[in-house]
Amino acid sequence: MPLAHSALALLIAAVWGFNFVTIKLGLEGMPPLLFCGLRFAIAALPLLFLRGGPPVAWRYVIGIGLALGVVKFGLLFTAIKIGMGAGLASLLMQSQVFFTILAAAVLLGERVTPVALLGMLISAGGLALLAMDLPLGTSLIGFGMVILAAMCWAVSNILTKKSGSKDAFRLISWVSLVPPLPLFVLSLLIEGPEAIVTSVTQATPLTVLSLLYVAGPSTILAFAAWSWLLQRHSAAKVTPFALAVPIFGLLSAALFLGEKLDGMTLFACGLVFTGLGLAILGPSLKLARAFRPAA
Repeated sequence: MPLAHSALALLIAAVWGFNFVTIKLGLEGMPPLLFCGLRFAIAALPLLFLRGGPPVAWRYVIGIGLALGVVKFGLLFTAIKIGMGAGLASLLMQSQVFFTILAAAVLLGERVTPVALLGMLISAGGLALLAMDLPLGTSLIGFGMVILAAMCWAVSNILTKKSGSKDAFRLISWVSLVPPLPLFVLSLLIEGPEAIVTSVTQATPLTVLSLLYVAGPSTILAFAAWSWLLQRHSAAKVTPFALAVPIFGLLSAALFLGEKLDGMTLFACGLVFTGLGLAILGPSLKLARAFRPAA
């Protein structure tokens, strides 16, 4: 890729990595389900200017909206709210890579290569070490929530792949229209009207800025730019930059939130990162293709 395009891909990774810090900060002043619902309500605003309907069938828009917006981000935001570290969450979410590969193998008949399988096993070992190192209670619950969120991300990836959409910006705009209503209802039932009213009427500038960042640069702009790159270059050239997301996530969490990682956690993170690298970089290194149509 041209240097400018590579720089753009790295900038997107930085935006997505820092996103976990802004989520953590935003959730200090607002319940997670309400915060998530408002995020997608803002992300759907481009529909006011886009003409025409969704670029794919409604079943895909609704399916992706529920899997990605309601379940995935609902679980992720709740996990961070109850104590999951922003840096660690940014790493765990990338396990969606091998969940997507497995789901594509089962649901789409795509072949899992030995290199991708090796990467998944190494990452699984790292995740197991991370889970064993966490105390029982909210930390372990949050860990489980993030892993489930990554699985839901994989489901949305498969639905997106099956939809065949060629206009990712229009798709994410329409998908963003789905989550707000169910998230607001869940927030009312679970978080309660008092918490909703208090968080909205007493929202701090930091909460508002965090919400705008998560909805704007992270969701609308970065996703559109990422899709623009994928339309101009092969996935093998673009997707490896996703490996930089947890690096920026861990570094920004340490810098802005003071999160620290001990030796065992760093070792486990290294295993997860190495496994993800094998799964993602395999095609570009011409070792194997994680996604290859079955014969």
